[in-house]
Amino acid sequence: MSLLSSFKKRSTLDAAIKQVAQARKNEGSKAEQLYKGAYQGFANVIADHLIVAEALYHWGFGLLHEARTQEPKSAIEIYEDAISKFSFCLLISPNYLGAAIDGGVAFMELARISSEAAKPDLYDLAEDFFEKACGIQKGSAAYNLACIYALRGDNDACLAALQTARDFGSLPDEHNVLQDEDMASVINAQWFKEFMEEVRSKPATETTRIKDVEISVEPRFKLEKKEDFDYYS
Repeated sequence: MSLLSSFKKRSTLDAAIKQVAQARKNEGSKAEQLYKGAYQGFANVIADHLIVAEALYHWGFGLLHEARTQEPKSAIEIYEDAISKFSFCLLISPNYLGAAIDGGVAFMELARISSEAAKPDLYDLAEDFFEKACGIQKGSAAYNLACIYALRGDNDACLAALQTARDFGSLPDEHNVLQDEDMASVINAQWFKEFMEEVRSKPATETTRIKDVEISVEPRFKLEKKEDFDYYS
């Protein structure tokens, strides 16, 4: 970072800190406006630090996999730590696809070991991450969204998401879909059987664009494995 760039960021940070101080002395819409202005300033200070974003992503990725090896009581805290790393990564680098998908995956896995009362909110948070991923690269987390809709019993949304996953090459192979516990509630439904029959009758390799490089990819199982993100970093 150049001396001038460093000076500008310091000035931006000081201004944001002052806005927070002013916000604390105000109320209502004025305070809200000051807080939002400060947060934008903080975001501008940390923006474009790509090596920091990459470090945060891989830190979160490590925590995600560590959590899978722990008993639920210990895993909950590790999942939450992973989510915070993915969230911070996206704050620094809003188009970091791996962080968006794995953040959603972490919320899904956290939901599985949490109380029934906590699950709906955690699924909502996972959905937010997957929607962000699809905003970064269309269809990239469509199958993950289908899983959430299946868990909620929203069959129409589930089918639409599965069709999007198929169209954009992110639909897992049939064996993995049928073995997926998140899809258990829909695999015997007639609409699901008809969808899978349609998939079988029209096997195809989809084309997707990643970082402006067009590549051909076979449909993959949930985009949550490291090899799925080597080219997103």
